[in-house]
Amino acid sequence: MAKVEHELAERFVCAKCGSHGAHVEKLAMSGTGLSRMLEIQAHRYAFVSCHNCGYSEVYNLRTLEGKDNLGTLLEVLFMD
Repeated sequence: MAKVEHELAERFVCAKCGSHGAHVEKLAMSGTGLSRMLEIQAHRYAFVSCHNCGYSEVYNLRTLEGKDNLGTLLEVLFMD
């Protein structure tokens, strides 16, 4: 698991039940237009679910990882 996902899982405090710790699943999605036609999945998110009650939050991985446009372009080309 990448560093950002690991940190999310370790530091997560559930807003519903106050429990600590979570399970993280990554999801990549295409946008609109050309990226959708070429099935380029440039939008990446982490779904963080509480171990205790299942409450989930969604985080934008590009924002959390601090990627610039060059990093995103390289990810699209090499399908990270």
